[in-house]
Amino acid sequence: MAGFALACAPALATAQVSLTTVVELAQQNSSAVKLASADLQKAQAALAQTEDAYIPNFVIGSQIGYSYGFPTGQPSLGNASMQSLVLSFSQRQYTKAARAGVEAANLGLKDAKEQVALDASMAYIEMDAIGSELDAAREQEQDSARLVIIEQQRTEGGVDPLSALLQAKLTAAQLKLSRLHLETRSATLAKQLSTLTDLPVGSIVPDHSSIPDIPAVSADEAPRPLLGIQSANVLARSKLLEAKGADLAWRRPSIGFGAVYNYDSNELNNYTKYYNNFTPNNISFGLQISVPFFDFAVRAKAKVSAAEALRAKVEAEQAQQQNDIQISQLTASLRELDAQAEVAGLKQQIAEQQLKSVVAQLEVGNGATGTPGAPAQLSPTAEQQARIDERQKYLDALDSELDLSKARLNLLRALGHMQDWLDELHTK
Repeated sequence: MAGFALACAPALATAQVSLTTVVELAQQNSSAVKLASADLQKAQAALAQTEDAYIPNFVIGSQIGYSYGFPTGQPSLGNASMQSLVLSFSQRQYTKAARAGVEAANLGLKDAKEQVALDASMAYIEMDAIGSELDAAREQEQDSARLVIIEQQRTEGGVDPLSALLQAKLTAAQLKLSRLHLETRSATLAKQLSTLTDLPVGSIVPDHSSIPDIPAVSADEAPRPLLGIQSANVLARSKLLEAKGADLAWRRPSIGFGAVYNYDSNELNNYTKYYNNFTPNNISFGLQISVPFFDFAVRAKAKVSAAEALRAKVEAEQAQQQNDIQISQLTASLRELDAQAEVAGLKQQIAEQQLKSVVAQLEVGNGATGTPGAPAQLSPTAEQQARIDERQKYLDALDSELDLSKARLNLLRALGHMQDWLDELHTK
């Protein structure tokens, strides 16, 4: 079994992984999602803390000790105490603020997952496109290598000047550099996807069929509230409720309940020498009413909370303004990228037709040999140059389509429609 596993290991090193799997693994492994999840747990604990203030606690202990002379402490062998909040106007606001905090944390977690899905999708789509570009770049290199061989022979035969050979070598070197750039970018994306998904580097081979079409949305469509902005608005409301609670803390009274039971002993402290009617079992309970009258510290805390609430509100408004600007910029950019993609596609089609024409002329001639003023018969270098040009136009078209896809995904995110595309992704 071990030998079989070792034999299969190279085959299993890389495999096609769907975009859905990559997104799910990225959301599970993302540190941003884990931080947002921790914030949610913290908010839930804060809510429980505010609500549990009305639940009586129960504490047991002992105060055993020896006193010389007049006893200075209780002769308690064991004691139990209980206390809770009965009425507090500020605590009600704190509870509302904590509930809003949980809602904001929930929205923040969803926003973090959506952002991670966007990052993973863009890296996956780019890696898929670069895979096609690398295939075309390698074909270009093969064509340029044949071009160099042809020019070498033509230069040695005195047909073409040395500059033509040097130009062919320069073209080959430039295409090699372009291919190396694509390989470097591919390696970077492989590392990025590995970090996002926690899969081994280079183990992800994109499955083009798992990528759903990206809709051509525009700012004319009704934008939905962005999760991050919703979270910021709810957090601002939470801060406002907290500030209101801090303000009520020095304006309104509060009532608390308390009870204490002591089991006392006279063995160590000789209480009966100083006190009459000593009994071992003692209990006390009652209400504590606190009326704030003069407390500058509490008033200052209320001002601090009010300033934090104002800051949170301004930050939420600022986030909305920045998103509106981003929508406007992406919409304008999309129009240009759409036009560029159309131009690049047409150029690629023209280059493809020109290549077919060159190949046909080389096979059957131009049909005008010996005719005065007729164009000269094409040389073998023309075919390689046409092939190189056609592959370059194909690469340009792929780049334009990639830029357009990225811009559309970013606009989907800014308009709040990202989840619709993710839902479609899970159906692929």
